[in-house]
Amino acid sequence: MLRIGVVLFAIVSLAFVKPENPGTGTLKMGLLKYNGGGDWYANPTALPNLASFCNAQLGTDFDTDYEDVEVGSVELFDYAFIHMTGHGNVVFSDAEAENLRNYLLGGGFLHIDDNYGMDPYVRVAMKKVFPEQEFVELPFEHEIFRQKFEFENGLPKVHKHDDKPPQAFGLFHEGRLICFYTFESDLGDGWEDEDVHNDPEPIRRRALQMGANIIQFAFQQ
Repeated sequence: MLRIGVVLFAIVSLAFVKPENPGTGTLKMGLLKYNGGGDWYANPTALPNLASFCNAQLGTDFDTDYEDVEVGSVELFDYAFIHMTGHGNVVFSDAEAENLRNYLLGGGFLHIDDNYGMDPYVRVAMKKVFPEQEFVELPFEHEIFRQKFEFENGLPKVHKHDDKPPQAFGLFHEGRLICFYTFESDLGDGWEDEDVHNDPEPIRRRALQMGANIIQFAFQQ
């Protein structure tokens, strides 16, 4: 566990180094590849746009090319930030659940974004990772909404879905937020290229700003 923490600390220490060549940074975001039939690969332009936005607004050093990372792979520990999305089923084997648990307890951070229809499946999958925990809804006053960008009313609403208010949930370990779950918001769609969903620019900008807050909070908490 100590080795994992040291590796992730080294990764995080590079995150806010000013890049010499923007877009070809020293650090990459990871997209979680999982089994079960859900489209884990949804929103292919989302993470590149988020990386570019964070480099410009936060001074991070992200490569704008992300990597697909299997949930049971040792390569998971090469990333300080992992993003997970999709519309459908999510299944973790026992070994995958243990690997993801070790990653998160060792200093990693997982952002789950329900792209619509993922919620009932990802909750079961994460219960396998942390059977002793339940997702806790985060109040609007939480620090993740008070980073570079201010979100007085919590998560922005990007797409209608079931027309419910967006909610933010978290899993914690020893006071540290290790998994941040965004529901009824669809941040990832807001991060995509403008012509993918034709979202208005103000909505896309707020989605990217919230994404930058997640990155800033995850790397500095």
